[in-house]
Amino acid sequence: MTALARFSLSIVLGLTCAAAPAAQADDVVALYQASWAGVPAAHIRLTLHDGQGAYRSEVAISSEGLPHLVTRFRGTAVSEGRLGAGQAPAPMSYEANYDLRKRRDRKLRMAFVARGSAVLAERGPEDTSRKKPLAEEFRRNVVDPLSALTAIQARVRRGETGFTVPVYDGARRFDAVVRVLARDPKEPGIHLALTLKAIAGFKGESSEDGDPDDAPRPVKLTLSDDTRLMPLAMSVPIFYLPLDVSLLRICAAGAPCEW
Repeated sequence: MTALARFSLSIVLGLTCAAAPAAQADDVVALYQASWAGVPAAHIRLTLHDGQGAYRSEVAISSEGLPHLVTRFRGTAVSEGRLGAGQAPAPMSYEANYDLRKRRDRKLRMAFVARGSAVLAERGPEDTSRKKPLAEEFRRNVVDPLSALTAIQARVRRGETGFTVPVYDGARRFDAVVRVLARDPKEPGIHLALTLKAIAGFKGESSEDGDPDDAPRPVKLTLSDDTRLMPLAMSVPIFYLPLDVSLLRICAAGAPCEW
């Protein structure tokens, strides 16, 4: 998986194929299926909690089929932060646990710390990253990949039709340049055209996962046309072939979300 795929619903971070714990009444839990070039690639569970001036986003992903044979990838990620009315999300922490190929029990830990008039993304004590973090200028006033989804939803709710979200995933810094497309009665949902623009950490500068391509990448994202703005579908090219993510179902509040 690349930084691009991780951003999408974010991160593509994985799940044990078992029953999930019951969601809280005010959580929204959704299950997704990912396919690459038409072949099953991953299962995804996304949990969103938004209320009382705070948000919490969780994603869990388990690869399957050929991608699983190649990557053995699975993991989970959690992002927490503050969310005031009419304001951009302010992330506080981001934690991810994942397995990738022969690397097991890897941990990504980020805390967002106020420093002067800026907020800086810093590594936590349990982080297992081997590479040095990017320079401070690339970690200043950024959001993590899961908070990026929250930021996009917040700005779409405010009626913005074009904006940029600065994203840092612990190894790479990139911009998500977002454009809201005109409504089409024949195509339900709110359609967004995103471009992921590499800023730093690409071409092996700080990545442990190979040398990600630093060329701009297009992403198609569809949100539900209601107050929740739930992700319905996403498509992004990976090695020139489409990685497609589609919603399977939204689980009932307070009930186990069976995988």
